[in-house]
Amino acid sequence: MAETTELQQPKGVRGLIHRFYGGAPLLGILLGFLACTFWENIIGEALASVLLLPKMPILFGLVTMSKVFAGLFNLAIKGSPFELFTLIHVPMALIYFGVVYAVPLAIVVRLTVRPANAVARSLQQLPLIVTALVHLGFLYAIFHVWVELSDYRLITLKLTLIAVLLTLSLNIINGYMGEFSCSHPGFMAVGAYMSSFFTVGLFVNDKVLGEALLGIPLAFLSFPLALIFGGLCASLSALIVAIPSFRTRGDYLAIISLAFLFIVKSFFENMQSLGGARGIMGQPDWASLPVIFIVVVIGVWAINNFVNSTLGKALNAVRDDEMAADAMTVDTRKTKMVAFLFGAFWAGMAGGLLAHVLRFINPAMFGIQKLAEVLAMVYFGGLNSVYGSIVGAVSISLLGEVLRPLEILKWIFIPLLLILVMIYRPTGLVAFKEFNVRKSFGPKEVD
Repeated sequence: MAETTELQQPKGVRGLIHRFYGGAPLLGILLGFLACTFWENIIGEALASVLLLPKMPILFGLVTMSKVFAGLFNLAIKGSPFELFTLIHVPMALIYFGVVYAVPLAIVVRLTVRPANAVARSLQQLPLIVTALVHLGFLYAIFHVWVELSDYRLITLKLTLIAVLLTLSLNIINGYMGEFSCSHPGFMAVGAYMSSFFTVGLFVNDKVLGEALLGIPLAFLSFPLALIFGGLCASLSALIVAIPSFRTRGDYLAIISLAFLFIVKSFFENMQSLGGARGIMGQPDWASLPVIFIVVVIGVWAINNFVNSTLGKALNAVRDDEMAADAMTVDTRKTKMVAFLFGAFWAGMAGGLLAHVLRFINPAMFGIQKLAEVLAMVYFGGLNSVYGSIVGAVSISLLGEVLRPLEILKWIFIPLLLILVMIYRPTGLVAFKEFNVRKSFGPKEVD
């Protein structure tokens, strides 16, 4: 029996990861990451100086290595000057990652396996909301400490969280409903413009929208209303796509939704009262990290509950066989309409957050490139999976930032990666996997 168990243990890198993290609950891993972020705050700058790095790495040393490869590429193609000394930055960045993240994480997780499992077991006796809040508190603490060292980290984290919400909202349609929609950047644009119209029009003196209509204290408390207003406007605009397309079958949704995207973009480009092609700027700085974190958590919770509800199961039935679902008394048209409007609502919410993070929007931000980006996140992470949407959004967002120094090569590498995923994992990396909250937060130790 012992020999069988030993034979079943994963080999190689998987075996090493399983040895260190296999028995650790999520709480222990979060504690390990929190320890790493505190450790980096203490020694990060000094360690970077000792390792002869120009500055402390901002994204785990990956951007530093990318800059070196970009320099070598420019030397080979353009003959641009390149200092050979910078080659040392690659191994030094790897050492930095090992000293700050990899080694401390493994040590803390191994040392806290038993107490973390004991705490996780105790938390299971409490209401699920308490357990969830404890884990989310640790996650937010990690984010808060990690971004303290760099404004670049802060803006990257904000945009990544928004990408998670946008990807989840599209996965409702393209994954759970089984249709192919191209209209999400349009919904995002409606949400961004309408929430900006709400906040800038009411509380900010602006050249485009005129003087503020209200000048009340604590105006930032109205920000949730602005986001909801943008989401509702996006849902209403989704009716333009849903009403004609769901009367038909086949690829008509893709065609109509793509047309909708161009219509929305053209509308805002020619709407001079909303800034035209120049857009709107001066949005209040209300999209702080806590606000975005809370909105995204609520969005993940709402979408996960939706896809696991009776309506979500009906949506899966429609995806698998619409005629059979109709024969089983499922109102297929109503089911698709509700799912489509629900997905559009959260895309509008994501657009409102984006507008107030960047504090500037124009129609060019919501074109084909944004569509390609969000589709890549959905299909890379995995269809019909909340886990997959989170993995896809985080992976593609961070990969885009890491490859930014490579300029044009970035748009060769990412599509090539997607092609390989489509060949070997056609449904994505983490497809058709339910997000079981109670199991995720539970203990992992085997008694």
